[in-house]
Amino acid sequence: MTSPYAFAVSLDRKTGYAVLELGYGVPRWLARPREGPVETHAVRAEGLQKRYGEKRALDGFDLTVHRGTVHGLLGPNGAGKTTAVRALATLLKLDGGRAQVAGVDVGKDPRGVRAKIGLAGQYAAVDELLSGRQNLELFGRLFHLGGRRARLRADELLEQFDLVEAAAKSVGDYSGGMRRRLDLAASMILAPEVLFLDEPTTGLDPRGRGEVWEAVRALVDGGTTVLLTTQYLDEADKLASRITVIDQGRAIADDTPAELKNTVGGDRIEVVVAEDSDLVPALAVVARVCEGEPSVDRAERRIHAAVADRVAALTEVARTLQDQAVQVEDIGLRRPSLDDVFLTLTGHTTKDSEEPGEPAPSVREEVPA
Repeated sequence: MTSPYAFAVSLDRKTGYAVLELGYGVPRWLARPREGPVETHAVRAEGLQKRYGEKRALDGFDLTVHRGTVHGLLGPNGAGKTTAVRALATLLKLDGGRAQVAGVDVGKDPRGVRAKIGLAGQYAAVDELLSGRQNLELFGRLFHLGGRRARLRADELLEQFDLVEAAAKSVGDYSGGMRRRLDLAASMILAPEVLFLDEPTTGLDPRGRGEVWEAVRALVDGGTTVLLTTQYLDEADKLASRITVIDQGRAIADDTPAELKNTVGGDRIEVVVAEDSDLVPALAVVARVCEGEPSVDRAERRIHAAVADRVAALTEVARTLQDQAVQVEDIGLRRPSLDDVFLTLTGHTTKDSEEPGEPAPSVREEVPA
């Protein structure tokens, strides 16, 4: 049986700890015993700087993540999300600023940071040819748990992530949600204090996303701190107790989901027109009746704007659109969403931000093992 992934284990003679390199590119280290007082913040970063040539991927980025919470990191593609996560996980060197993760300085003691973190990307790191149990036992052995402890830890994680019934199945036969839960389980082999989740539900159907959400909530209930980057704003709204919005390498907002939504106003009217040609007259009507400048999603022929008197505004807009023979597919009132926050802060929707992301760091930019 062959595996699409390559594994290598070496001994760091200076520290005496085993170092594991996984062929898909994310290094994981054997955990050290946890020492020292408990920090109030799981992650604290100040003025982070990172350049790729002329591009400033991070330009004075600040972040504070409270222990035992899910903290969302949102932003357009290329805004600096992935660079920030890679820097905090010690996978690339910063050009400036300072950061601590789990009370350990990222620049001064990267090995100490690695001993306290887990990292799960958007693509499953497990071997599809092995069963779920075999994958977890393999990770445990590679982390020097030994055969017996690796089996015990695999049993614990299979139970924790509701994979007991599928433990003997090949991962290739798993659903997307099951595979992502197994990947989360693998990242938790050494019970890290801080878990970095980079787009954990990309490509999953609604059921699979829900399964991953439940697994993340269970991790936080158990004391793990999660830093979540995601392109799904509803995911951040449901999971995160606090959200940081990053754009052009800087944090432009940081608050709870509720407070962020409050910053864009109260009730909003939303109009969806039938044809592209209806957008201009509908926009003029909404702009005349509502407060502030309306937002437009041309791809979905959708207009929305803040209103002061919800009933009066809805009545007036509906009547005027009918008088002007504007064809309307849908019209109604709703509360602000994180989509509104994202649009207000960055100037475009998440769909508008689908563009090439941040450049991948070269080998020379990686932090030495």
